[in-house]
Amino acid sequence: MAGSETPDWVVAERHDLATVLAGLTPEQWDAPTLCEGWRVREVVAHITTPFRYSVPRFAVEMVKARGNFHRMSDRRARADAYDLTPEQWVATVRDNAAFPWKPPGGGFDGALSHDVIHGLDITVALGIDRRVPEDRLGRVLGGLTPKRVKYFGTDLAGVQLTADDRAWTYGAGTQLRGSAQDLLLVLCGRRLPPGHLTGEPSPRFTATV
Repeated sequence: MAGSETPDWVVAERHDLATVLAGLTPEQWDAPTLCEGWRVREVVAHITTPFRYSVPRFAVEMVKARGNFHRMSDRRARADAYDLTPEQWVATVRDNAAFPWKPPGGGFDGALSHDVIHGLDITVALGIDRRVPEDRLGRVLGGLTPKRVKYFGTDLAGVQLTADDRAWTYGAGTQLRGSAQDLLLVLCGRRLPPGHLTGEPSPRFTATV
């Protein structure tokens, strides 16, 4: 365990993310990600919200958003995007690597999933070939219960996700193939850049250029 309670695998993922962010150009900080409407700076503002907002402030923002977490998250990410310089955002991620935040009901596995998914939103969109370490990716995939997948609202009717790089499938139907981390993004409702997915259903989950 790192710090007082945060697992090493959460800390390591945040350090890896900070390293990726430290290597971005100014243009890349303003480039779009797989999170619709968010550039890199909005995604990083969102990732770091638990580090920067106290519980009372978070509660106030939820009241302003009438209890809608998605509305609150989007508003704060856009409002906070220029609060810090890229260097300061990197430091915020790195300095809070052991911060013991856990999403409600998700535990530290949920915290890891949050960081892994949003990290991929950045790296896949920018064409950065960063592979999530096998043990961390396995934890995230192992936590994909039907209830959690339903949260993302992705229509996978008649589709089986089949990983090319590990023994992992999800669903039933016509195969949609790709790397496990790319298929994780499909489960989360992302549309991937061309060339990431194969199989008859791939156009449904691929972004148009």
